[in-house]
Amino acid sequence: MLSIFNKEISGFLNSLVAYITIGVFLLVMGLLLWVFPDSSILEYGYAGLDSLFNTAPYLFMFLIPAITMRTFAEESREGTFELLATRPLTDWHIVLGKYLASLMIVLFALLPTLIYYITVYHLGAVKGNIDTGAVIGSYIGLFLLGAAFVSIGIFASAITNNQIIAFTIAVFLCFFCFIGFDSISQLLSLQTVDTYITALGINEHYQSISRGVLDTRDLVYFLSFIAVFLVITKTILGGRKW
Repeated sequence: MLSIFNKEISGFLNSLVAYITIGVFLLVMGLLLWVFPDSSILEYGYAGLDSLFNTAPYLFMFLIPAITMRTFAEESREGTFELLATRPLTDWHIVLGKYLASLMIVLFALLPTLIYYITVYHLGAVKGNIDTGAVIGSYIGLFLLGAAFVSIGIFASAITNNQIIAFTIAVFLCFFCFIGFDSISQLLSLQTVDTYITALGINEHYQSISRGVLDTRDLVYFLSFIAVFLVITKTILGGRKW
């Protein structure tokens, strides 16, 4: 698994894909947080990073599929998956190696945003007048959200050998899993079970963690969500090797 992890990280860092996607993510995030008045932190009137954690999930819907679209699709297109399958590696080694490498790239994209917290911390009318606990909880929620989107991304990459198709499928699934269940729960015919339908979506659990409270149910949800997509991806790989 470590060899796959190192190979994927090297592949990302030796190409412009990771740098461009991360650069665009940070640029758009910076513009939304500091320039555009509708979402600018400076227009809030209080020290907080709410706009960061409200906007980042929608940017993740495009950033993460752009990172993960090449994980398996490129292997299939170039015919190197057969070589990979002949190595003394299990399907789980391959899946987890690629998953953790993609998740590491997402973490690299998140780390520079800490400068926003430091900036707000020092810009407050009273230095340090920011709810640090809520910020930590929000970052944990954002990381778990990214981990869930990565599992969707590598699943989408495993079912096709076309990176564009993998990107499109991943964007759709990320969007649906994040807010699709919220929209479905608002249908008049489903109002009696709207709470249960909403609980199936990622947004409900992301918002819960973002309030700074780490509920075991939310952690179990994210871990189960990730596990389901990883198991499906592993099953697809097993069928392809067979």
